[in-house]
Amino acid sequence: METVTKNRHQEWTGLDVVKRTLNYVEIKTKITSVFPFLMGVAYLHLSGYEIDPLKTAVFFLGMFCFDLTATTINNYNDTKKNHQTLQFGRHMAMAILFLLFAISVSLGLVLVYLTDPLVLLLGVLCFFFGVIYSYGPVPISHGPYGELVSGFFYGVVIPAILIYINVPEGGLFSYALEGGMLSVILDIRSVAGLLLLSVVPFCLTANIMLANNICDVKRDVAVNRYTLAYYLGKRALWLFAALYYTAYLSVIVMVAAGFLSPLSLILLISLIPVQKNINLFFKKQVKEETFIVSIKNFLIVIILHTLLIFGGSFLPGWGPR
Repeated sequence: METVTKNRHQEWTGLDVVKRTLNYVEIKTKITSVFPFLMGVAYLHLSGYEIDPLKTAVFFLGMFCFDLTATTINNYNDTKKNHQTLQFGRHMAMAILFLLFAISVSLGLVLVYLTDPLVLLLGVLCFFFGVIYSYGPVPISHGPYGELVSGFFYGVVIPAILIYINVPEGGLFSYALEGGMLSVILDIRSVAGLLLLSVVPFCLTANIMLANNICDVKRDVAVNRYTLAYYLGKRALWLFAALYYTAYLSVIVMVAAGFLSPLSLILLISLIPVQKNINLFFKKQVKEETFIVSIKNFLIVIILHTLLIFGGSFLPGWGPR
């Protein structure tokens, strides 16, 4: 009987550690990195490119681990400044942070080995901004640029790296360094397609940050945190709505330009529930009640968008060829 009780206690403790770890890294928020990745995979399939399983898997794991790392850095520093408690003691929390950082760096170096130095440059850029986003005397998240930076790295950089490592050399752009001269050749159409593709995840991710900051303006000012919502005031709500409309407009442009199949226009139907959520947020900006609409809108749009991109590859004239 004593042995059974002891085993049950050990099992519960192990489960508790897992739950604490998942809460510490805010696993629920990783949709902002996973879905832009899946959207990029769908776009590669639609565009007829062969996806390299090894490079793609290494990139996903490295990207995911660093997203976890960035979150732990943010939570570690914020709880320290606000004198809040963490899910673990400070030493254990720091050990988890460094472990995730070491894994993401290792996977990043493996990806560089499999690809080229440009991926190293992009990786260093991601690591640098991932750290200063929530660390340092004036973290990015404490100023008016948090929405721009989070939208850029989740919405633009993730699809860009994924597509770059999978397209043939020169398919996106090529570069050469000779005699101290750097020459870059862009495939204008491919780059334009990538930038347009990035608009949806950029806008959706930025709006999660914006909604959070709109709800937290008073509390943020109390701790000397002046975000974009503070500077815009009520105009922040109009920006919130405009970002969603911009995302839908980008899809229309991509279909018209031939980057996406006509099937992607079905996404416009999702504007009905998205608009209802926008109206709800306009009426009330309370963290515990209406912040969730930004998460709902993210999932409504990005999931359907990804499925439609992938589904379009099965239409005549689209997909692998």
